[in-house]
Amino acid sequence: MSKRKDNKKRVLRKGEGQRSDGRYYFKYQDAKGDTHFVYSWKLEPYDIPPVGKTAELSLRAMEKQIIRNVEDGILGYDSQVTVLELVELYLQQKVGVRHNTQANYNFVVNIIKKEAFGSMLIGRVKQSDAKRWLIKLQKDGRGYSTIHTVRGVVRPAFQMAVDDDLLNKNPFQFELASVVVNNSVTRKAISRDEQRKFLDFVANDKHFSRYYDGIYILFYTGLRISEFVGLTIKDVDLKAKKLTIDHQLQRKRNMEYIIESPKTEAGNRVIPISDDVCAAFQRIIANRPKPKVEPMIAGRVGFLYLDKNGQPMVALHWEKYFQHICEKYNSIYRVPMPKVSPHVCRHTYCSNMAHAGMNPKTLQYLMGHSDISVTLNTYAHTSFELAEEELKKVNNIRL
Repeated sequence: MSKRKDNKKRVLRKGEGQRSDGRYYFKYQDAKGDTHFVYSWKLEPYDIPPVGKTAELSLRAMEKQIIRNVEDGILGYDSQVTVLELVELYLQQKVGVRHNTQANYNFVVNIIKKEAFGSMLIGRVKQSDAKRWLIKLQKDGRGYSTIHTVRGVVRPAFQMAVDDDLLNKNPFQFELASVVVNNSVTRKAISRDEQRKFLDFVANDKHFSRYYDGIYILFYTGLRISEFVGLTIKDVDLKAKKLTIDHQLQRKRNMEYIIESPKTEAGNRVIPISDDVCAAFQRIIANRPKPKVEPMIAGRVGFLYLDKNGQPMVALHWEKYFQHICEKYNSIYRVPMPKVSPHVCRHTYCSNMAHAGMNPKTLQYLMGHSDISVTLNTYAHTSFELAEEELKKVNNIRL
């Protein structure tokens, strides 16, 4: 019996064939017994496809995966689920998530909807496809943090497919930094001199001085901005000089205000405050406007700062204040102020406490970090001047 051959005189295996236009096909039955076909312009990986045709996976490379899937009872190539559908199926299991997390999920889904990669069948996605897609996102202008967020959703979605026996491998199991360039800007603490100049500028500015006490508190407590805007008068114990942090205030895109628990379980804490911070809180409470109707969010009233509509200020308000302060400062002085934001205040506080020699576990508690490695990373942000100071301390001890 003569063996079937392709137009290059190569012997074709069982199930293989070549159409009149030169395209190869492989006919097989899946684990359920249903018949399927896959196609490729290449029989072997080293083949060159006809001019104008896609350089797709070779037929025999497909065959290996298909045969393995059939033996393992996995759908693989036969799955008609697209990447977008897989991600949406995965996210359907995420119930009761914070609104910020849900917003991130929606953001990722919207990105995938606009990408051709989102319409690929999951069984056809190779690791090289996954890498090329992430590289494309960066070339299209997506930042490293955005790509990190996208991969943070897509990778577990594919892992779910592996766990459900839809796939043999997760094509997103690789180190992100080995594929795309980490071009994200690290938010650094500002120096003590910069902090002093920034606070002095705010204190002496006719317009921004009204926010001085709030900014001072952020620099000297390390609170997350969502924790700060969520503070009510009841949370501030001036007699005992302490703050109770057990919630945060958020505002959704639809302008709905919500109260959520702190970012982490470790975020629930009671922190001591200095006399200066107490004085700042006293001034805020004394100067707080008396609205006709106190805004109530989830049963809480007495929020420290209210906007022009009588509603509690949120993180976005303060982000804008800091932005405008920096812009005004830099329009006046020749030596520019680095970017300062509420989070930079938090990082600066953490850095100052670390360099002052505070015990890392104590600092972890004050910051509300669930993982001490986050706190310890602050100790790595040093400079020649700080290193010089530490060496002097050590040398004095030796003497």
